[in-house]
Order: sequence, then C-alpha cells, then structure tokens
Amino acid sequence: MYDLTAFQRDLLYVIAGTNEPHGLAIKDELEEYYENEIHHGRLYPNLDTLVEKGLVEKGTKDRRTNSYSVTKRGQREIEARKEWEEQYV
Repeated sequence: MYDLTAFQRDLLYVIAGTNEPHGLAIKDELEEYYENEIHHGRLYPNLDTLVEKGLVEKGTKDRRTNSYSVTKRGQREIEARKEWEEQYV
C-alpha cells in the first residue's frame, strides 16, 4: 500500500467499508469526507489503478453500473497498514 496515493488509500477504505458500492456511492462518500466535489476524471482512473494493482475487483450491477469490492490482497494491505499506523498513533 506504500505506493498508493492518499486518495487511492481512501478509495480502498471506502470500498472495504461498504457492500460492493458503485462508483457514484464511493464518490458521494468521499465528497462528504473531503467536503469538495470529486470529479469523474479523478475517481474512475484511480479506481482502475486499484483494480490493476489487484487490490479491488470490479464487477457489474447492470449494463451501466460497475460495483467494486476489496480483494483478499486488498484486505491484507489494509490490515498491514493498520498495524503500521498503530505503531505511531
């Protein structure tokens, strides 16, 4: 997870804490947290990066809607990050 941006890490956390969210649900969660608009041009390329890294799996809800879920590798990365953070916080 060391090679992720903070935004990508936040995406991973939101996906992990939600049951197979779709892109707009993830966007809404992050907009509430950041208190700023998240543009599609920022959201979807970063989601694709998480998929390419094997941390997130992309599925389909219907013809127009993708869903996202954390892979086992993604969950291990979250656990490792949490352990690392607990050393300092």
